[in-house]
Amino acid sequence: MARILIADGMDKSAVDELEKLGHHLTNEHYEIDELKNQIKSHDAVIVRSATKITKEIIDAALETNQLKLIVRAGVGLDNIDVSYAEEKGIKVANTPGASSAAVAELAIGHMFALARYIYSSNVTMREGQWNKKQYTGIELSGKTLGLIGFGRIAQETAKRAHALGMKVLYTNRSGEKPGFSDYTYMQLDDLLKQSDFISLHIPFDKSAGAVLKKEQFEIVKEGAYLINCARGGVVDEESMLDALDSGRLSAAAIDVFAEEPTKNERLYTHPKVSLTPHIGASTSEAQERIGGEIVNIVKENL
Repeated sequence: MARILIADGMDKSAVDELEKLGHHLTNEHYEIDELKNQIKSHDAVIVRSATKITKEIIDAALETNQLKLIVRAGVGLDNIDVSYAEEKGIKVANTPGASSAAVAELAIGHMFALARYIYSSNVTMREGQWNKKQYTGIELSGKTLGLIGFGRIAQETAKRAHALGMKVLYTNRSGEKPGFSDYTYMQLDDLLKQSDFISLHIPFDKSAGAVLKKEQFEIVKEGAYLINCARGGVVDEESMLDALDSGRLSAAAIDVFAEEPTKNERLYTHPKVSLTPHIGASTSEAQERIGGEIVNIVKENL
């Protein structure tokens, strides 16, 4: 049977199932030099976001030509050089549907945290402050949510926001999607000008860079709130912080960062930023579903 390297951990039920199938598992995270050695003796590698499967890693695997499969336990594939792997005959797969509900719920949770000052009052209360008069928030009902991207996670977010009484706008690379008459499609600039809350749900394209930069923050609706549970690179962090300082943005909620763990002190100490450490898919239910999808991928390919 196959030798499988689980580089960033995986749900125990999936580990047990793969072992029952007779596969030999190495369940350990390695830094780059050791990873280059380990990957030579494995038929498959399973990663989350911590491990990067770069051209350098793939070249190391090609020394033995044993690696047949790379699996991303999650949605995005930006930590894997997909085109190079596939060019060398290595299959690349991910689990796009398993964590959609979890990420959508985190995005909605961050919206509540911003709207009602949950993120900041939790800190000041622990410091002995009683700032009741400073924390007059807003209700989500009746507000407009603009979704940048309209894949599975955005659609789950839209469903929940609509149920809360929000008007939902969306923009999408491929244009308007049929079957979503409750929501309104529009171009990015128009969406930015009309949205009270802006939530990103797109992959990071390194060649294109950030989708929200200085020019976009200059046209956002005055006092808008920003939520990013997608990928760090899709928002220019310094331009976002400038928009927060100027009051153009009321607040921002960030789960993903240009560098992880983030070293941007201006970002992680900013009083108008609610932070979580890339936990969008970190629910027990999502991890169980992801594990189940990985088991099926392994069955189909090894």
